Amino acid sequence: QVHLVESGGGLVQPGGSLRLSCAASGSIVSIYTMGWYRQAPGKQRELVALIFSGGATNYADSVKGRFTISRDNAKNTVYLQMNSLKPEDTAVYYCNQYRSTSFVYWGQGTQVTVSS
Repeated sequence: QVHLVESGGGLVQPGGSLRLSCAASGSIVSIYTMGWYRQAPGKQRELVALIFSGGATNYADSVKGRFTISRDNAKNTVYLQMNSLKPEDTAVYYCNQYRSTSFVYWGQGTQVTVSS
């Protein structure tokens, strides 16, 4: 059974940084597409970043140049380094593993709040 556990969220001032972690069990992060999504209050969940099995990455325009997705195969963990945070980055951030349209897994989410 696939289990994704996010951590690293919290309260940070504008311009600050946070690193989110997504630890996977029951699955190998390096052979599937892994992603970070976020959902702000009253808004739909949106894609933040993807890392593909081959290592290529993709980012939402709103976070390009500020966020970096990466993975540590030895730790079976995916990370999201978030720099230059803005109040509009405030959301619950979710880790995602995509295998096919029938097999998509989500973590429980971690809250990120950017406020002075």
